[in-house]
Amino acid sequence: MIFDTTHTPELPKALQAMLARDEPVEAAPGLARRSFLKMAAAGGFALGAFPLAAGAAADDPAPAAGLKPTQQPSAFVNIGRDGTVTVTINRLDFGQGVQTALPMILAEELDADWSKVRSIHGSNDPAYADPKYGIHLTGGSNTIKNSYEQYRELGARARAMLVAAAAERWKADPAALRTQSGVVIGPGGRRLTYGELAEAAMAQPVPQKVVLKDPKQFRLIGHATTRLDAADKSSGRQDYGIDVRLPGMLTAVVARPPVFGAKLAEVDESAARAVKGVKAIVRVPVDRGGEGVAVIADGYWPAKTAREALKLRWDTSGVEKVDSARQLEQYRALAKQPGPRKFDADVGALANAPHVIEAEFRFPYLAHAPMEPLNCTVRLQDGQAELWMGSQMAGLDGLAASKALGVPPQNVKVNVQMAGGGFGRRAIPTSDYVVEACQVVKAAQAAGVQAPIRTLWSREDDIKGGYYRPMHLHTARIGFDSEGRVLGWDHVIVGQSIVMGSPFEPMLVKDGIDGTAVEGMKEPYDVPMRLTVHHPKVNVPVLWWRSVGSTHTAFVMETLIDEIARRTKQDPVAYRMKLMGPQHARHRAALQLAVDRSGYGKVKLPAGHAWGVAVHESFQSVVAYVVEASMQDGQPVLHRVTAGVHCNLVVNPRTVEAQVQGAALMGLSMCLPGNAITLKDGEVQQANFHDYPVARITAMPKIAVFTVPSAEPPTGMGEPGLPPLAPAFANAIAALTGKQLREMPFSVA
Repeated sequence: MIFDTTHTPELPKALQAMLARDEPVEAAPGLARRSFLKMAAAGGFALGAFPLAAGAAADDPAPAAGLKPTQQPSAFVNIGRDGTVTVTINRLDFGQGVQTALPMILAEELDADWSKVRSIHGSNDPAYADPKYGIHLTGGSNTIKNSYEQYRELGARARAMLVAAAAERWKADPAALRTQSGVVIGPGGRRLTYGELAEAAMAQPVPQKVVLKDPKQFRLIGHATTRLDAADKSSGRQDYGIDVRLPGMLTAVVARPPVFGAKLAEVDESAARAVKGVKAIVRVPVDRGGEGVAVIADGYWPAKTAREALKLRWDTSGVEKVDSARQLEQYRALAKQPGPRKFDADVGALANAPHVIEAEFRFPYLAHAPMEPLNCTVRLQDGQAELWMGSQMAGLDGLAASKALGVPPQNVKVNVQMAGGGFGRRAIPTSDYVVEACQVVKAAQAAGVQAPIRTLWSREDDIKGGYYRPMHLHTARIGFDSEGRVLGWDHVIVGQSIVMGSPFEPMLVKDGIDGTAVEGMKEPYDVPMRLTVHHPKVNVPVLWWRSVGSTHTAFVMETLIDEIARRTKQDPVAYRMKLMGPQHARHRAALQLAVDRSGYGKVKLPAGHAWGVAVHESFQSVVAYVVEASMQDGQPVLHRVTAGVHCNLVVNPRTVEAQVQGAALMGLSMCLPGNAITLKDGEVQQANFHDYPVARITAMPKIAVFTVPSAEPPTGMGEPGLPPLAPAFANAIAALTGKQLREMPFSVA
């Protein structure tokens, strides 16, 4: 069920400033009680705004006094007469398994019969905001970390209401009743199923405080559990955002400028209009101030065919035309200039250090390339808007839709759909693909086309015209002695900021440095580092990419630490342990677990094989890899991976295992030849998997995942498995060849 709020606070000043940039819909201080906007910091990852959902039934029960919408069980739990328990999840599931893990947490405290538990996605209603940050957010590996206590309490409240309903019916003391597998059991063995009690339970007061189980009583949490969507996904029955079908729905594809921000100079649509099934061809604004042409038809194929028939001439005179080779030289020049400093240790001892490493690292732009291309279906009718898509920030996307459509926020509903991957691409501060879909519907209606429209991107559209992990250049000069003691570490990072100019800048940028660009630098090692950071402005849209800054900082730190160990003839594991301070017990535990389980230093490897090691913390979880690799036909090959993971309490071991496996494979993709986005004359040169390769199943190594036992509240696992894979692989290759890999994808020539 959906709950009202009881007050309508003023919009935060930061959000008012953001809205003032465009001409916002008249929305702010006096919104109806279901439609206020809220902004909050997202602890190092995100910041956003959400409208309260519209259209809830007028007879919805009032929320329990003193409880927030995120604490109301009726917004999350629906119990059918047959005892089926449907749990609404407050995040997007795009492969990470939260559609199972969150129901496990709630069902644990509810004492539900797991065989009858189901799950569905939520919407942009306030109940489904992140309970810690107050915004709708799937990102930063925050789902289980931030909603663990929330979903436990939701389950406990629902259970208490069921017990109260049974006690009322039996005229018994609630303390004399117990629950087990979807049944309330009373004195004398009397039994009532949750299905029989559900209606009466909903009329019970919602308890503000509940007593949670002792973890020793857990029967679901901590046990390997098959995902609720496993059967549908493995059989092809699973529906995604791309599969939404509405009566009378049309499909649109958009011809976007080849250079970001370019305008249309001339459009000849005569041949396109002749394609059977085409309903309209309209000009629309697209991201970054550019212009595009939308072809709307009764299916994807006629829309795509007609788009290919368009004759377009683009005006690129007013936009920067980025060239990757030239950009690298510009970054190198910038790295030699003074700039803001994240760390400012005294590195004077570098001048007389007995050993010095001088290194340059290069990291290209990377596309997210999810298996399900971007899509957004919009229905605009009678001043009401409804959207369907896999959104990582449903509230922010709903607000963006309200502005684009000219519809009050309270009249916009976002139906979150299962998504086939995302890796950050479905969490865009500009809501680019959502705004574009809304612009298409507006233009279509102006042209006389009244229908729901699904705007669909091809893979080529997204790879050539999407958002990217920024290109980065690192330079390092490190002095150390024969014992491996680091005397001075002078480091520079050059790369675009992913948050400057966005609503997230006030919280994530400090002293001119984007905190996401430097996360992972220095830790967990006690070294004197001077870190200078430059954020050039480049006409390439950039965004967080799975594990964000750690995609490059982990590689730099872990390969350089490994190089110092080898240069001073020390075991790389022992050297890491020596450099870690006592406060890094979780790093030590994860690394030791990976070492012990891999047989590192004890098992004799085949000839031509070598060990590689790396450990890194991101999103409060630590992952250590010990890998086995070789060189075959001049190319590096990864044979075996052993992971030691410290993410505190593990809710579903199968989810953690799958996340580490998937992250490791994505990390392996970063190493493969051709895995780079490059530009020439302002245009992205790659288009699909034939020239932007990702790791196939044939490249997947044997991988074993082990977790450090812990009873502490869980930390994130969606991203931490990615960063240490590439440096561990590179360290194995360096041990074999003596060549330090300083570029990604790997260049071993």
